[in-house]
Amino acid sequence: MTTTHAPATDLGFLLMKHPERVLERALPFGKSLVFYPEATAERTTAALLVEVDPVALSRASAGGEAGTLEPYVNDRPYASGSFLAVALRDAFGTALTGQSRDRPDLAATPLPLILELPCVAARGQSDLPARLFEPLGYEVEVTPLPLDPQFPEWGERPYVQLTLRGTVRVAEALRHLYVLLPVLDGKKHYFISDDEVEKLLRHGQGWLEAHPDRDLITARYLRFRGLVTQARARLTVPDEPGTAEPGLAESPESGESLTPPRLHDERLDTVAGLLEQSGARRVLDLGCGEGKLLRRLLKVGQFRELVGVDLNARSLEIAADKLHLKERPELRERVKLLHGSLAYPDSRLKGFDAAALVEVIEHLEPHRLATLTQNVLGYARPGTLVVTTPNREYNATFEAPRTLRHADHRFEWTRAEFQTWAQAAAEGYGYTVAFHDLGDVHPEYGPITQLALFSLAQA
Repeated sequence: MTTTHAPATDLGFLLMKHPERVLERALPFGKSLVFYPEATAERTTAALLVEVDPVALSRASAGGEAGTLEPYVNDRPYASGSFLAVALRDAFGTALTGQSRDRPDLAATPLPLILELPCVAARGQSDLPARLFEPLGYEVEVTPLPLDPQFPEWGERPYVQLTLRGTVRVAEALRHLYVLLPVLDGKKHYFISDDEVEKLLRHGQGWLEAHPDRDLITARYLRFRGLVTQARARLTVPDEPGTAEPGLAESPESGESLTPPRLHDERLDTVAGLLEQSGARRVLDLGCGEGKLLRRLLKVGQFRELVGVDLNARSLEIAADKLHLKERPELRERVKLLHGSLAYPDSRLKGFDAAALVEVIEHLEPHRLATLTQNVLGYARPGTLVVTTPNREYNATFEAPRTLRHADHRFEWTRAEFQTWAQAAAEGYGYTVAFHDLGDVHPEYGPITQLALFSLAQA
């Protein structure tokens, strides 16, 4: 971190580190050093060097017995951005709060800063560093690092030299780095728990709420869908234009959404209405997430048995809380939540009147879709199946059009592709199928969301 503020040596008061001393601190995975390569009234640079000890890293999390090889063999990622973020907080914890005992006015003043990271992990699209830091007022310079300078034909590794220039408060710059380094990396070196939500909200306060890639940052920082949903709910400003609500099957890696929140409600209301019109009494919600569709169906007395299925155990816990299953034991006879995967036949799912797959199929790898189709239509065989999925053609109408509407979607179908799949699936498993439009319908590109209603053909 370099500043040319006069006198530049005041940076030491803001970081609470004296320019003439070297500070060494022990970390669970190695050690850090803070020192000043240059410290003059015209220009001062503070450097943080992190040395990772792989043996210490392994021992810090080992649960095996002493004397075994287990402490030295594990599958934890080497997450350099995560290591550096933890070292930043450890070395500059007071500076992160924005307080300075000796220079309180200066701590509240934006300073000209240059943040240089000679080698930082940046996994994702090449414009990711710019998307993360430019909205915060930085000039961003990115230099890709070759895998081996002697063999340029080998290509680049997922590391870059990153330089950020801007006029910001020192505390803000540290908070930006603390949050966004793991986001750039896409990994953390430790287990992600509920505590991470509080860290994100605390260090993101004042800038994350309005960041155009807020959802991407939240998803990459927290990874797990339940934690992402918690954070987004607390970051969302009511009635904020363009605020996107995550879909039912949104995965841990999901990023920004182009879907308006009103469509989310309309989609669930439409699916609930079709299930009610079918006359079903026993209904499956496949990929139920946090139970938003189930909560709608629970209000209709016609539905006597509701079963939600999801692969994410944390989402099922949240669904149980929001359905108040603990507080209302009488509901347990009517609502059940199952931990399961549609990649396998499941006898618990057989014999239901109807089922729903709301924004689920696009989260699968395309080669797994045939297995899901077989397990749902061929094995479980509900009398009615409602499937919704984005219409890829409509993406061209968005202000910032992209090929996929969510970063975690594996594919999105045009209307013709969706209808081809649905008709083949219906014919193959003895169903008829009808198609409906959901949400806004463009005269050229069609509906924002497309829906297929499968009905088991009468013998």
